[in-house]
Amino acid sequence: MRPLGLYLHIPFCKAKCIYCDFYSLPHSEEKMDAYTAALQRDLMRWADQAKGHTVDTIYFGGGTPSYLGADRLCRILETVFAHYRVDKNAEITTEANPDSAREVSALRQLREAGFNRISLGMQSASDDELRLIGRVHTHKETVEAVRAARAAGFDNVSLDLIYGLPEQTMAHWRENLQAAIALRPEHLSCYGLKIEEGTPLDRKKDALRIPDDDEQAEEYLATVELLEKAGYAQYEISNFARPGRESRHNLKYWTMQEYLGFGPGAHSDFGGRRFAYARDLNAYIKGEEHLSESACPAEREREEERVMLALRTARGLDLSALKEDTRDAEAVLEECARHGLSQKENGRWRLTPQGFLVSNAVIVRVLEALSL
Repeated sequence: MRPLGLYLHIPFCKAKCIYCDFYSLPHSEEKMDAYTAALQRDLMRWADQAKGHTVDTIYFGGGTPSYLGADRLCRILETVFAHYRVDKNAEITTEANPDSAREVSALRQLREAGFNRISLGMQSASDDELRLIGRVHTHKETVEAVRAARAAGFDNVSLDLIYGLPEQTMAHWRENLQAAIALRPEHLSCYGLKIEEGTPLDRKKDALRIPDDDEQAEEYLATVELLEKAGYAQYEISNFARPGRESRHNLKYWTMQEYLGFGPGAHSDFGGRRFAYARDLNAYIKGEEHLSESACPAEREREEERVMLALRTARGLDLSALKEDTRDAEAVLEECARHGLSQKENGRWRLTPQGFLVSNAVIVRVLEALSL
């Protein structure tokens, strides 16, 4: 039985953050029941094609899945259990915003239904920073959400943070990290702020002091250092975990395993084909299969992506596993090693934290050397 990940996109939010470019819709609560039914419909529709697979990760992302409510989330998960072969040790994650994940009874309902991992959108420990970027929760609510998750039986908690926020200093970022560490999560995702075209932040950026690339680089390196001292190993550019607590679902993407995505904007890589649903909630509810993309990548394209993704991870790249002549690529990585950007361990090349900062440039050079 081949492993399979399921991704369930929940596009509802209480409010849209000023930096967000994901497909999410505030003020659409009246469509929640119809959307839940649409997800159940499509899960059942795809079940036959997944009969040769065992589902070992399930991820509810958004949007704000917790805003959908525990009853609806449990109904969706029950549909998965009823129609798919689910591994007894499957990792089952829901994302949540702290303001909608503080009721122990609702979290216990999720835990008893099978959810065993929760990812909280902390983003910052500063209420001023949270208000500035449009978050609707406070740091106190983050603390309460973590405590509620523990009380409900969750022993795998992840926190998301953003560095490089408007008006943020290195001292503020260190305070945010220390506040997150104090909550003792098993996993931390730390992302540098990106200004996406067309977002409210893009329109306001000239009126704000936003840390430049050099400042973000310093914050990133401080992150790696602080988290390593606190017992969190970096296993991907933006992700850190205690031993054995890496996100198994996200590792599917970085190791190019199969996954099926459900909901508007959700992507899939299944049966050799990649496809994505259009960002259209109403069409999805109606059952109109509008795809924004669909392709069967050639092996050469897969190989290029395999190299790129491997060099994003701490496990790194095994050049000997590639079909191409790798001597020039080896020379590139040896040159990077002389500059402190890469290192070779147990036959695999990996980038150092300094190398991750310029990973795009390094990856381009490696691909060129491989003639990919």
